[in-house]
Amino acid sequence: MTDLAAAADVTPPAEAPRLGRADLHIHSAASDGVAGIEEILRHVQDATDLDLIAITDHERVDAALAAQDMAIKCGYRFEVVVGEEITTRGGHLLGLFLTRPVPPLHALRWSIAAIHEQGGVAIPAHPLAPIPMCASARSLRALIQDADPAVHPDGLEVFNSTTAGRRGHRRAVAFAVEHHLAALGGSDAHRPEHIGQAVTRFEGRTAAEFRRAVEARTTTWEGSYYPPMAQLGMFGRQVRKYARDVRDEVRGKVLRDGTGRDLGYPGGRSRPAHYEGDVQP
Repeated sequence: MTDLAAAADVTPPAEAPRLGRADLHIHSAASDGVAGIEEILRHVQDATDLDLIAITDHERVDAALAAQDMAIKCGYRFEVVVGEEITTRGGHLLGLFLTRPVPPLHALRWSIAAIHEQGGVAIPAHPLAPIPMCASARSLRALIQDADPAVHPDGLEVFNSTTAGRRGHRRAVAFAVEHHLAALGGSDAHRPEHIGQAVTRFEGRTAAEFRRAVEARTTTWEGSYYPPMAQLGMFGRQVRKYARDVRDEVRGKVLRDGTGRDLGYPGGRSRPAHYEGDVQP
């Protein structure tokens, strides 16, 4: 066989499959984000290569449920997971794959069990930083060692782009390795242009494949921190948003017209708020 023929018979090595990209920590106008769901979804579709996002508003899932429905109806190329960032007495906790909100201000142990009760995934957010909103190593270790698997966290947000995430990052990475936890990254975005600042990488592209990767502890992360001025600019936009929210709430009560602040999805100004699912692509 000639050298040329031999070369023709060589099968080129298969390219490694592209890992999926997920940002699973995003806030909307329904809590302390500054953008509505439609703006968030359009930005993810047009300006990112994300395969999966989660809307994780504080103490509520209504905007996340609306986002999931809107993404399907509009035929967007990415999936939306319904999430919530829950304020527990032991720190902030991300609940993913939820169907209803988990009430705040319970123990971290109770909250993780409540997420699992509805088939969700429990991920402590920006942990191990020395501030009250972050779960401590001591509390997480106690949960991991608990005899009841229902209170075990499913993973750890080891990279979070905010200042809180920066302060706990190294300890979180080491803790996840020590305890064989799935390692995740999230942007904690409060404005659309920050979505994707940090991501979780996983084999596959879909929400179901992401979930299997968490269970198999094969997720990885990548990202970068926000520069200080970016967060200061975000705080300024939040203050202006809060002022509009107060104005609109007061106006609705004075006029008694059944409206309130904009929760960021169709029907979000109505009181009681109800998602109007007649969105057109």
